[in-house]
Amino acid sequence: MAFSFRLLAQDKSTSARAAVMITSHGEVQTPAFMPVGTQGTVKTLSPRELGEVGAQIILSNSYHLYLRPGPEVIEQAGGLHRFIGWDKPILTDSGGYQVFSLADLNMVGEEGVTFQSHLDGSRHLFTPEKIMEIQHALGADIIMCLDECTAYPCTHQEAQTSAERTFRWASKSKEAHNRLSAVRDQDQCLFGIVQGSTYPDLRERSAKALVELDFQGYAVGGLSVGEPKLAMYEMIDATIPHLPVEKPRYLMGVGMPEDLVDAVSRGVDLFDCVIPTRNARNGSVFTHQGQLVVKNAEYARDFTPIDSSCQCYTCRHFSRAYLRHLFQAGEILAPRLATLHSVYFFMSLMRDMRRAIVEGRFDVWRRDFLKVYKNNSKN
Repeated sequence: MAFSFRLLAQDKSTSARAAVMITSHGEVQTPAFMPVGTQGTVKTLSPRELGEVGAQIILSNSYHLYLRPGPEVIEQAGGLHRFIGWDKPILTDSGGYQVFSLADLNMVGEEGVTFQSHLDGSRHLFTPEKIMEIQHALGADIIMCLDECTAYPCTHQEAQTSAERTFRWASKSKEAHNRLSAVRDQDQCLFGIVQGSTYPDLRERSAKALVELDFQGYAVGGLSVGEPKLAMYEMIDATIPHLPVEKPRYLMGVGMPEDLVDAVSRGVDLFDCVIPTRNARNGSVFTHQGQLVVKNAEYARDFTPIDSSCQCYTCRHFSRAYLRHLFQAGEILAPRLATLHSVYFFMSLMRDMRRAIVEGRFDVWRRDFLKVYKNNSKN
């Protein structure tokens, strides 16, 4: 089935919108959050459990899958969906952020990025064309151009040089994607990535240039890398108005529940982040009353569920005291149950937002949610 994106509702007081995105492996109701399965697995959860908590789409990473087990292995297995046992949509990141995070092990040039594997020290070159070949072999439904993610802070000139290079790589990526699509029997949607650090003029210029290339969707990259939250919101505001209304908008690497709500109000459709799974594995879980660290001593005799309003498996069967006991004992079940809850919370948060947008009450819902959530979060 060919990729499509159809708007269903638009909030009158904000830029929030609800839509449906159609892919070869099913539909995604937006706004949507993608649990991160970097290595082809969302840590501690099975594909069946992900489906049961309401995950519609997951994210995997080309950099990590390229290094291990290798795209040729996954292609021989019938593609990433079959390899990992997930029959719903998948988005693969290009690996640009991972290369950025390994700054001491890489060198960026016009051709691409030369980097040293964090696994065995071997050297590799990622070009825009190579990244397309890798992602076509993986067979994800949505794939990303190679981009350069600048560190924060950086100068205006550094950000401009990086954004202009990202644009040239995007052009090469699209050309390679079109060539590969002509000979492969699979439908993949390619997103361009807007860069420009924390400079509004560069964000606007990057967005407009990418729109001229006519991608099927657009991502806002290079944020949540250490900049103040106010700067992140300013860059979203500087970018979104220059992206097509009729195409999906994806904010990469964000975030906390309050970030998702505020970004949806600004017109963002898709999100990904390791926060719900990483935090859960360390005993920090999310609730409608805020975030709490369930392994803390104060919960040793707390026999209530993590979140009394939650219907996930963890909250229906276990108490905070039991979760704390499992973490204290070092039991594997502890991060599994905590992750199951937090991913369910993020999925239900997105469902609540979609419903509020469709029913025309998103702005009221947003204010009520944030008032309770921010006032009660525990660190």
